[in-house]
Amino acid sequence: MLEIKNVYKTYSSKNGVTHRALENVSLKFADKGLVFILGKSGSGKSTLLNLIGGLDDYDRGDICFNNQSFHNFKEEDFNHYRNTQIGFVFQDFNLINTLSVYDNVALSLDLQNKPNNSSIDDILKQMNVYSLKNRKPNELSGGQKQRVAIARALIKNPKIILADEPTGSLDSENSIAIINIIKELSKDRLVIVVTHNKELAYDYGDRIIEIRDGFVLKDLMRKDEFNVSNETSTLA
Repeated sequence: MLEIKNVYKTYSSKNGVTHRALENVSLKFADKGLVFILGKSGSGKSTLLNLIGGLDDYDRGDICFNNQSFHNFKEEDFNHYRNTQIGFVFQDFNLINTLSVYDNVALSLDLQNKPNNSSIDDILKQMNVYSLKNRKPNELSGGQKQRVAIARALIKNPKIILADEPTGSLDSENSIAIINIIKELSKDRLVIVVTHNKELAYDYGDRIIEIRDGFVLKDLMRKDEFNVSNETSTLA
């Protein structure tokens, strides 16, 4: 479903210095499962997530979704891809404080020009925030906000959920609760999580990809326990 082929990405600073974000990254993803991308700040992991989500472009290589190259996507194709195929979950929740919980979730349907329907209530119940549907985000705890953010992503019924540090602003109890929700969602769709938390990744992940300085350093798959499926070290 999703394949990254020899992708390179660089950024230029204001003083003209070029920074390598990703170099020759190639990855192929299954249709479902929980994949963690690990790496220190500046390693390129969030850049990779943004490229997959169609939020940024790359310099060389290619990304393909359902055998369709991003090179062939026009802006309206990227809008459709982001609004229908991808669900985003962020560390800082990205909820609109002037809207209720219900309206924050309904916004995803509005972007698809779909009418609001009973599925919103169903998803709020699934996320255990139905009783909060008329509250504003500033009336919620961090864990409740993240549940609403996940509900907003899910209402689109996306094929891929991209989560950037989804537990980064939460305490340990709420972190475990959110990861358990994400793990359940990964049973029938692909969920890619960027995190610094190795413990969560190794406890819950089906696959762990470790990135350092823009390179894929390790690619580990879970069987009975994690075994190396494709471990590379281009830094040597």
